[in-house]
Amino acid sequence: MIDLSVKYMGFKLCSPLILGSCGLTNKLNNLQQAEECGFGAVVLKSIFEEEINNEVNAAFNADESASMYKQAYDYIAQYQEMASSQKYLEFIRQATEKLSIPVIASINCATPKGWTKYAKMIEEAGAKALEVNYFILPTSLENDAEYYHESYLELIENLKSVLTIPFSLKVSTYFTDMAHSLQQLSYTGISSLVMFNRFYAPDINIDKMEFSSMNNSGSEFELSNTLRWTGLLSDKLRCDISATSGVQDSKGLIKLLLAGATTVQAASVFYKKGISYGATMLSEMKEWMENNEFNSISDFCGKMSYSKVSNPDNYFRIQFMKHMAGIE
Repeated sequence: MIDLSVKYMGFKLCSPLILGSCGLTNKLNNLQQAEECGFGAVVLKSIFEEEINNEVNAAFNADESASMYKQAYDYIAQYQEMASSQKYLEFIRQATEKLSIPVIASINCATPKGWTKYAKMIEEAGAKALEVNYFILPTSLENDAEYYHESYLELIENLKSVLTIPFSLKVSTYFTDMAHSLQQLSYTGISSLVMFNRFYAPDINIDKMEFSSMNNSGSEFELSNTLRWTGLLSDKLRCDISATSGVQDSKGLIKLLLAGATTVQAASVFYKKGISYGATMLSEMKEWMENNEFNSISDFCGKMSYSKVSNPDNYFRIQFMKHMAGIE
């Protein structure tokens, strides 16, 4: 009997496949379908700190009388913040009532301090865990790498002070010393590192001379970077790894588990093929496990990580000349 269950963030999941945070996870019927298809957990669409701040400012600016009395800002800000967050909190309540798999809420932070009150409200609404997506593009000429690293640590400490549910940190590849930084973050008591987040990609329309956005949907070409760092760090961290970005089929799912990921998150593929494709991915992984005589995920998880393979240099290789030899 093939066992797909894994332990992630302290929960026993029925499978390592997680429906990642995206527009699809903003609808209850999609979450229920994911559970029926064998997903181990779902991550709700993120609530954005910047969006709430913008709504607060818009409400304040729209009230001409309030703008004459600056002391009214706190009252308007509190009211608008509550109005903006209540819909999300109610959705968490509905999702946790209807689903038996873990419902992981998601917040997208712009600052290390502003989200502690929302995190507590999310916990009280019934979320089983919290995924925190935090990234500041390091463009400042005044701040060094240590400044950005400390902001991560500050955010984690602030969240630890108010939360009793487990939480993960979704990170980017924008670290000058990524291996060291991620290892240090794993020592802070977080339950998981989610590797990696995807960003808005600016583009320029050369006909209209306007900024636009590049296609931000996932691609299988992103998998190699996630695979590299999962394989390098999976046995060096003191927390789980949920690998994401680039997973388009069961092969990507299996590869990341072989590299040492605890779970694998995917989203963009289900826009293309539907949430039901998750059942196909899991079925194909079961078939692969049977063919390779693996009875459980633990039988092969991490089997191709840096410390387990005979030639670990493959994870370090960044030059491509060997593969281009003879090509002119």
